[in-house]
Amino acid sequence: MKNPKWLVLFIVLVLIGGTAGALTWLKGHQKLGRPGIKTQPIPGSAAMKIHLPERVLDFTSTNVPESELELGYFPKDTSFAERYYFSSDNSPGIAATIVLMGADRTSIHRPEYCLAGQGFNCDTKQVVDIPVGGLHPYSLPVSKWTVSRLVQQPDGSNAKISGVYVFWFVADGEQTTGNVQFQCYLLRDLLLKGILQRWAYISYFSPCLPGQEAAAFERMKNLIAASVPEFQLPPRPAGAVAP
Repeated sequence: MKNPKWLVLFIVLVLIGGTAGALTWLKGHQKLGRPGIKTQPIPGSAAMKIHLPERVLDFTSTNVPESELELGYFPKDTSFAERYYFSSDNSPGIAATIVLMGADRTSIHRPEYCLAGQGFNCDTKQVVDIPVGGLHPYSLPVSKWTVSRLVQQPDGSNAKISGVYVFWFVADGEQTTGNVQFQCYLLRDLLLKGILQRWAYISYFSPCLPGQEAAAFERMKNLIAASVPEFQLPPRPAGAVAP
């Protein structure tokens, strides 16, 4: 009788080799899906142009160009757009960001990483629905996190700053509120359809004083409801097949 340890090792090696071969085959035969957001090609670039509206309701905005750090961090076929919105009542601004992956899914990272990089901790998490208007009204489920961090003052004391972070993920005919779900959908479509869906990670963030989180979210909800139809494609009706 063969040594069971060698048998187990042989099976593990076969599985690893088979998985590697399957992934290699999929990479060579996969088809890149269409984005779930409105884009335009950029001549000579693998990235796409994403349009975030300049004016929404009573909000004006400034464009935030991609930093050198982001240019070096993201894969070359990553598409990126960011605007900072200001309302007429002089309340704290709202940053809207879209990261669209290409053939490399590492373009999209876990939301926790982004917040931790800015020194924020997540205090609460929940999923809420935001009614989106436009020609095809629908309810958009999003993740809503309240966050906070301590900022050292000139006298050495610490002051607490709060914030509201809202995000979701969208692809062609698909959307979800979580990073794990988006990864599962991506793998499912790759294995069953041979399509690597081109997912986008959309987020809105606004700082605020402690106790003002609800007011900050109301402003953000209004901005999201009015701005989303400008850049995101509406969901397909149930049972509809992708063209």
